[in-house]
Amino acid sequence: MEDTRQPRHAPLFALAVMGSLVSQNVGAAWAKSLFPLVGTEGVTALRVGLSALLLLALWRPWRTRIARRDVPNLVVYGGMLGLMNLLIYKAFERIPIGLAIAIEVTGPLTVVLLASRRPADFAWVACAVTGLALLLPIDARGGTLDPVGVGFALGAAVCWAMYITFGKRVSALGGGQAVSGGMLVAALLTVPIGVAHAGAALASPAVLLAGLAVAVLSSALPYSLEMAALRRLPGRVFGILVSAAPAIGAMAGHVMLGERLTALQWGAVVCVMAASAGSAATASAARQ
Repeated sequence: MEDTRQPRHAPLFALAVMGSLVSQNVGAAWAKSLFPLVGTEGVTALRVGLSALLLLALWRPWRTRIARRDVPNLVVYGGMLGLMNLLIYKAFERIPIGLAIAIEVTGPLTVVLLASRRPADFAWVACAVTGLALLLPIDARGGTLDPVGVGFALGAAVCWAMYITFGKRVSALGGGQAVSGGMLVAALLTVPIGVAHAGAALASPAVLLAGLAVAVLSSALPYSLEMAALRRLPGRVFGILVSAAPAIGAMAGHVMLGERLTALQWGAVVCVMAASAGSAATASAARQ
């Protein structure tokens, strides 16, 4: 059975999760402000490339040899990570951050719900489907969304689901090999695309500094906070806290970029958040 006892300093670790979400979404809003300078491809290259350098310096994965059988899974894991970053930035370019994240969250939510056949989980599926239906670009009264942006967000959701699936397969790698090796693969995929698109603009000191801020806010800092919290919080508590991501993303977009959602769009965000929190709250120990 799952140990449901709360660890010491649990509120502190809960704050670490919320700090991670705030950092990620502030980083997302900051990244979106850089799109006019180097495009989504350039910002992706900066975030992933600089994050890879930071993680490689931190973990130095070359000290431990990776088994040949783990290499294909690590390549897919990293490839999905890189593609997920690129697609979600393409979605941010066309639709509000909070809505893009609400759509993207359905990827990992689907992975969780597919692992169960309990009747209660069908309610969460219905809740998530309702939220997605409210976000589809078919009703001008709710504020029509760019269909291409929605498509990019759905693509990011698929990549996130694959990222989780293959991340589980490489999670046993020690010494930070999975996260640092995966980020290196992601960089090898996205950096050439960014360089081809933005060229010498990526080498501007101001752009590099801004890209470093995005890498720290969106990757290095939140990954560190989440890793600390994951070791000490029950899985369902962590899942419930993370379900707040779309709302925090919407608030970051509102404060930093002036993005405003309609009442119907907020309703969609709440539906997806409820599905995510509900599935985490009712998850069995085996599924977690």
